Amino acid sequence: MLKRILPALEEIIYPRYCLLCHIRIALENQLRGVICRDCIEKIKPNRPPFCRKCGRKILKFEAPENVCAECSKTQFCFERAWASCTYEGVIKEMVHNLKYGNKIMLAKVLSQMMIDFVSDYHLPLEACDCAIAIPLSPRKLREREFNQAEALADNLCAHIGLKLLKNNLKRIRDTRSQTELEKSRRWQNMQGAFALREPGAVQGKTILLIDDVLTTGATASEAARALKNAGAAGVYVLTLAN
Repeated sequence: MLKRILPALEEIIYPRYCLLCHIRIALENQLRGVICRDCIEKIKPNRPPFCRKCGRKILKFEAPENVCAECSKTQFCFERAWASCTYEGVIKEMVHNLKYGNKIMLAKVLSQMMIDFVSDYHLPLEACDCAIAIPLSPRKLREREFNQAEALADNLCAHIGLKLLKNNLKRIRDTRSQTELEKSRRWQNMQGAFALREPGAVQGKTILLIDDVLTTGATASEAARALKNAGAAGVYVLTLAN
């Protein structure tokens, strides 16, 4: 009886509102206390067939070799990438709130989507020796006070049992935000942006790179280049959205 009364009493004293639509949400309609189920149901999950390079959904008849038109013209330094959702609508708003609205409580909800994706599609992450989150520049880390990629990676790696290497991959250039640039300039912007503090920690290992969003793939590819230059045997990429 008490177990039923206390949550109801808490709901009366501390009513909860969806971080996205701002509508009050009933206790039974909350998803981990921050987003209503109506908003969650608007998220577009990625569905196969996937491009075998960038992980975006493709139309089979348009890409007979399972490579999208964009990737057929691009050489990445990582082996392949996956993403759990399509970067539009609700998921785009959630990522924006996480990164710029300091809503770090969203990281657990978003990382759970990645965990579900890994489970649903049986991603072969057991081939990876460890994971690394794409780092922010020191300036952006000071401004934001947390790295959204690492916040996602913390929960993800704890669930899938993969060691997360922190503070090894670093940004050695304070690059412009990729969202400010056209596609053609994003690759140039990221050139030489990353380095390793301890190269020996990744030598001969297969790395899972984790980030929030993959757009052109320039950031992930340049990070993978730094890892391979340090001796990594292979690099795979997992993001929340693309």
